[in-house]
Amino acid sequence: MKGTIIKLDNVWKIYQMGEVKVEALRGLSLEIKKGEFVAIMGPSGSGKSTAVNMIGCLDVPTKGHIYLDQHDISKLSESDLAQIRGRKIGFIFQQFNLINTLTALENVALPMLFQNTDRETRLKTANRLLELVELGERMNHKPNELSGGQQQRVAIARSLSNDPEVVLADEPTGNLDSKTGEIVINFLGKLNKEGKTIIMVTHDANVARHAQRIEHLKDGRVVKRS
Repeated sequence: MKGTIIKLDNVWKIYQMGEVKVEALRGLSLEIKKGEFVAIMGPSGSGKSTAVNMIGCLDVPTKGHIYLDQHDISKLSESDLAQIRGRKIGFIFQQFNLINTLTALENVALPMLFQNTDRETRLKTANRLLELVELGERMNHKPNELSGGQQQRVAIARSLSNDPEVVLADEPTGNLDSKTGEIVINFLGKLNKEGKTIIMVTHDANVARHAQRIEHLKDGRVVKRS
């Protein structure tokens, strides 16, 4: 039986916007086991982005509990959360979020710097990961010299740089054409087969069908599983 890696237990997130309280999450409960490939779907305003922030240790809940590897991380400080993020979770974003002044190799190596990995290991690992995503010949190119699909593959390589247990992909195909998007999704599937836990947020049903399970969000809570 696979163990649970992430569990959200009755999580609420309430933002105070001037005089108005906005309930982005309203008692969200979600359990993800090691090695699963889970898609989170929902319309705009359903709480998907806030759920990503909770799962990815980017924010803490107003109420409720978040467990990562059985440890309650709901009340940790930002510095402690940052350390957990760096070690446990790799992020892939719709906007790629690459640093334009750095080469592909330097972008992939950067997260390892924050974990105090020595320079030789950083460069060796970044080199290997870029070969893995078939960008070995482009590793000295900067983002503006790469296509959208190539930039997203650099972002995937970067997400793997600290060998995280969980890869969190937020609309990973949102800025790509359908053919390139299919390549990216197939690569996420390959990572999953190799043992990585993949959590993917998408509004696209064709993308979500690649996951083993889909969690449908509406009004800040799960309304359906498929």
